[in-house]
Amino acid sequence: MAARSIATATISFGLVTVPVRIYPATRISAGLSFHMLHAKDNVRLKQQYVCPKDDEVVPRREMVKGYEYRKDKYVVFSTEELKALDEQATSGIEITEFLPADAVDPVYFEKTYYLGPDKGGEKAFSLLGEAMEAVDRVALAQYAARGKSYLVLLRAAGGRLMMQQLFHSDEVREASEVPGERRQNREAEVKLARQLIDQISEEKFRPERYEDIVRKRVEKLIQGKLKGKDITAASPAERPKADVIDLMEALKASLGNKGRGASRSAARAPARATSAHRPAARAVAGGRKK
Repeated sequence: MAARSIATATISFGLVTVPVRIYPATRISAGLSFHMLHAKDNVRLKQQYVCPKDDEVVPRREMVKGYEYRKDKYVVFSTEELKALDEQATSGIEITEFLPADAVDPVYFEKTYYLGPDKGGEKAFSLLGEAMEAVDRVALAQYAARGKSYLVLLRAAGGRLMMQQLFHSDEVREASEVPGERRQNREAEVKLARQLIDQISEEKFRPERYEDIVRKRVEKLIQGKLKGKDITAASPAERPKADVIDLMEALKASLGNKGRGASRSAARAPARATSAHRPAARAVAGGRKK
């Protein structure tokens, strides 16, 4: 099924404008959801809005939207006013600067969208993508939609353009807020750790190797319950232990369990989830800040 665009916009830099359409790049994980039911008859419950002042259920036709400008003080907006506010948002994606492909730390990445040319913009779209790939640069831009301003990163890949929605600086915590000071590690420890990393490293991220194992397990349990089987919690013996062990011995054991040498010339093992994080991040939007 062909992707459907969710919005139109215009990329602009200098005197150049490129009309584009915006497409979602990802699908929301089809996670399993459980509904609230009435225990007496297993009927699904409905959500209702209740006014705490009048202690009565408020029907949707009597609801309005308001902005809290002071504690418990609101300015109310009509449907027409809300629409007018939203229409003030521009449909322009204004490029402010071009950066090296790895200039933005992945911690700023929020959502990804595909961009496609709109009618009449095919040539300019293709030219911009090819030029960005040739110089290995990404574009930082500002985009306003749905009453909010977004910081976005445009990158070219395979002749196409992608738009990465970024967090603003005030939305990202400083890493220093998290405990974990760097310590001086022994050279032998570092060497063994590097050997283990090398042993299970891959050069390409292959997301198709990984599946939602939690969802798969839950689906299996649900199917069992439909057949009359009870669901019981796993016994403590079945859960992984988190014992404190000697780091050097653990590294040596990890290498030994693979049954092969740790050099790059060794045969590659199937990628593990832990070894996929960095390639995945770089594949999303061009890598980590140096």
